Amino acid sequence: MSSLDKMWLSFYAMGFMAISMGLIFVSRHKLSNRLLKFLFAIVAYALLIFSFFAMIYLVFSGPTGGAR
Repeated sequence: MSSLDKMWLSFYAMGFMAISMGLIFVSRHKLSNRLLKFLFAIVAYALLIFSFFAMIYLVFSGPTGGAR
């Protein structure tokens, strides 16, 4: 994976974390329908888990070697 691809993946992961935070807030404090609460929470946690694995991959894959 190139450095540019890693940069975009990290941006997507950070964006998914922010979206997940918003969805959890909405599901806990703003919704009263139990089904919608459950769906929002499932989507939020799925995004959070994807972000976690993306960041683990990015951290442990190391640098790409620089420009040539």
